[in-house]
Amino acid sequence: MQNDSPSQQRKRPQGLAHDIVTALTQHILLGQMVPGEKLPSESTLVAEYGVSRTVVREAISKLQAAGLVETRHGVGSFVLERDERRGLHLAHDTAVSVRGILELRLGLETQAAALAAMRRTDQQLLQMRQALDDYQDSLANNDSSVEPDVRFHRLIAQATGNTYFTDAIYHLGHSVIPRTRINAQERGDVDLMKLGQMANLEHEAILKAIRRQDPDAARAAMWLHLSNSLERMTGE
Repeated sequence: MQNDSPSQQRKRPQGLAHDIVTALTQHILLGQMVPGEKLPSESTLVAEYGVSRTVVREAISKLQAAGLVETRHGVGSFVLERDERRGLHLAHDTAVSVRGILELRLGLETQAAALAAMRRTDQQLLQMRQALDDYQDSLANNDSSVEPDVRFHRLIAQATGNTYFTDAIYHLGHSVIPRTRINAQERGDVDLMKLGQMANLEHEAILKAIRRQDPDAARAAMWLHLSNSLERMTGE
């Protein structure tokens, strides 16, 4: 029996369902589809992805299992509210909590960056580039850069192709941005604008490594970024 060609393997239903799950998960976790929003109809997804209804139903079932959507019989499927208070979440905005979460991220996101370098798509790369452009624009306009910062880290997790990374980073919420977690008294005279600019230089190094598809360099760049964040925010 002949082995399937790569193109034939990609056309298997399991792989096609995965493609739909990945695309819709990204839309939901990046806020492009909001809680309560109705997913495209079954027939729309069939036409958009060129798959059977069975494949679409499998994909929706996986999204339900992940707690991302609910299906109402005879009505359709809807995006569920995601409670960031559940799962991994910092209870106190203190230097101690920031240190703890950064130590966790050193293990989690360094590996995510390496996997993203190996698995990212051109589209995901463009989205990361846009996130950093938006970050720089926010700094230039003296606006909050938290949203594009969070988006950049979530996109890296998404590019791993492993939903466990995506879900973990999502549950951390804005806790992935340490400068938002330390209260004013503990922060003292720290210049948050300067910290944001330094962090973005490190973001650019991470993106360059992911663009080159160099997992070792991506891992090292993320390690440096998070280590520097730990030192900047906690003095360690």
